[in-house]
Amino acid sequence: MSTVTTYTGSIERQISHVGVRNWLFDALTLSSGAIDSISFLGLGKVFTAFMTGNVAFLGMGIAGNPAPRIVSVLASMVAFALGIYIATRISGEQKSGVIWSPRTTFTLGISLLAHLAFTAIWFANSGRPGASAFPILLAIWALAMGLQSGAVRKLHVEGIFTTAATGTLMVLAADAVNWRLTRDERRRARGVLISLMIGATAGAYLLFHAPIFAPVAAARDHGWGRGDGGEGPLVVRRAGSVK
Repeated sequence: MSTVTTYTGSIERQISHVGVRNWLFDALTLSSGAIDSISFLGLGKVFTAFMTGNVAFLGMGIAGNPAPRIVSVLASMVAFALGIYIATRISGEQKSGVIWSPRTTFTLGISLLAHLAFTAIWFANSGRPGASAFPILLAIWALAMGLQSGAVRKLHVEGIFTTAATGTLMVLAADAVNWRLTRDERRRARGVLISLMIGATAGAYLLFHAPIFAPVAAARDHGWGRGDGGEGPLVVRRAGSVK
């Protein structure tokens, strides 16, 4: 009986930790939605997380069509890639069954430093930076988004990127085929998409009505898990198939 009770308690704790992790995904996605909205509307129509759009802009610029400044687009793309690289080096290979590792938290902490640097420059310009500062600000925020994307990617949660909607929407649509078997996965994907939309709406609203506070709101939603490889609220071994 004791063994059964311990096993049941482990499963219940695991489900709780997965729920917390999913809320952290939503918070991170809300933040990235606000960031992309602010960067696109306030920094020369360039994204800092949605790299598909930037690649399209780059192609349009090379073809000679009206597009954002190529230097700004390249600054965002290169910084985002650098963020992914750094996050991947820091995160390493996640241990099997770890829901949220200490390295994920550490990587997000580094990305928060980039958010703080962006906010300092934004405040120094009273929320109205000149065009000459756009590439710098875009690079700083894209670096933060790359770090966030790389950290979340190493958690190996299918369809969850927190900085892009295409893959998540694909998973959500595909899961509809197995409606009864993929309820939890659909709920997770749905939460991320809704959070992205809410974040984008909030970012645009703040940029238009209270621009100086826009980056503060965008950077506030960084989730923190704690752990040291085997302990902490979000470092849990799989006792079953909970995901």
